[in-house]
Formats: sequence, C-alpha cells, structure tokens
Amino acid sequence: MSKIAIIHHSGYGHTAVVADAVAQGARDAGAEVSVIRLEGPGQDFAPALAAADGADAVIFGSPTYMGDVSATLKAFFEASSKAWATGAWRDKIAAGFTNSLSLSGDKSNTLGSILVFAMQHGMIWVGTGLPPGNANGNSTSAPDAVNRLSYSVGLATQSDNASPEVTPSAGDRETARLFGARIARVTAALKR
Repeated sequence: MSKIAIIHHSGYGHTAVVADAVAQGARDAGAEVSVIRLEGPGQDFAPALAAADGADAVIFGSPTYMGDVSATLKAFFEASSKAWATGAWRDKIAAGFTNSLSLSGDKSNTLGSILVFAMQHGMIWVGTGLPPGNANGNSTSAPDAVNRLSYSVGLATQSDNASPEVTPSAGDRETARLFGARIARVTAALKR
C-alpha cells in the first residue's frame, strides 16, 4: 500500500476542506493517507517533516495569499533544508493544491512555488490529469463542474466568503477527490 502525506496550511478552514477531499480520493484509490495541517510559521515542523520522510508521495497545499503560498507553508519549505541536503525526498511523488477567494487570484504562482520547491527536492510532479471544466461541449464552468477553473499543473479551487461547510463548491470538492485518486494511482504504479 502506498503512503501519501498531505501537508497543508489553512487559514480559515477552506483549504483544509480541499485537503480532506484530496485525502478521500487517495484513500478510495487504496492509499494510506496522513493529513497534516500546519498551524503557523513558528511551529515545530518535525512531525510534518517526518511524515514527508516516511511517505511515497507528498501533496502540498496552501491558500493563495497575496499571489503566493502562505508564510506558514513557506516556513515549512525552509525547514526542509536537511531533507534537501541529504536527498531524502528525491524520486517521491509530489503534487500541489491551492484555494482562494478569487477565481484566479494568481493561483498559478502559488502552484508554481510549490512545483519549484518539489523540483529542488528532486521529486516527481503529478498534475490533475483533468480536462478543463468547459471541455467536451460543456459551455459552463458552473460551481458543480469538475475542474471548473481549468488548472492542469495542480489543483486550484475557489471559496466564497462563506463557511467552509458550504464553500468550496461541490465541483471543486469532486475535482479534489479525483486529484487525490490520481496521485494514489500514479504512486502505486511507480512503487510497483
């Protein structure tokens, strides 16, 4: 069984909802999943670093704040320097997700920051593998559409100024579940 660690920060709970949906998809696809929510940039990152060390795949998540990852996820990245120096995460599967209030809000930059971090560790990146939400004759990117924001490099979701119980939308949650399942399948195939 593949082991997947989902390491994320969630300021208001919306990104945590996405992390849980990604985890459900990975579990449904047969992976053993640990979800680690980072609380602040000054915390002890040792448990999260150990989870990444012991995983076959690591999925990193952050809200998009001011066009980039949160300070908390960035602090975690910087705390991983010993793993980088020893190549501890080399050839592990990596993926990333982000959530924000805006439909775009420079989410691509956030995903790019996570991607560069993974590449510096020598990890193997996996994107969504999903067509755009308005593909195949679907002329809408309605909230219930899968991959309605049409990201491929990583998972991007959007939340309104409402409770995490109601937003992100059902389509974004399903996109997250499919993303987690894909990462679990790719990880299992590579592990074989």
